[in-house]
Amino acid sequence: MRIVLHETVPGLGNRGDLVEVADGYARNSLIPKGLAQQASAGVEAQASAMKRTWQMRNAKEREAAEEIAKVLVSRPIEVSARAGSEGKLFGSVTSADLAAAIQDQTGVELDRKMIELDESIRSVGAHTVTVKAHAEVEFPMMVTVVAA
Repeated sequence: MRIVLHETVPGLGNRGDLVEVADGYARNSLIPKGLAQQASAGVEAQASAMKRTWQMRNAKEREAAEEIAKVLVSRPIEVSARAGSEGKLFGSVTSADLAAAIQDQTGVELDRKMIELDESIRSVGAHTVTVKAHAEVEFPMMVTVVAA
């Protein structure tokens, strides 16, 4: 079945793309969730306009993410947390803590979901975290945890 995507679906396509999928996948998953619509002549014309709009918005969001990357890559973020005498934290530093520290120190507002921690930060010192500000913009950021 030929469908037009209303939203970006990982592994399938971006908003406004015209794709061919299995009938059951379209009828049972994509269409009921509002992610797609069955293709027709009118819908295909609408899809091309939707795709142009999506591409322009995506370009603006990518540029904004690149600006955020320029600010955050060059500036380490300092987070204070309660720690024991050996440098181990009482608890851990979470992505929400990092997002709040970034907001306070740089004025850049990031969603905590953009900050990817491989494992929780549980010790004092310098750590590298990955920030995924956009689907195409991912960068490392230095975080220094100090004992409070």
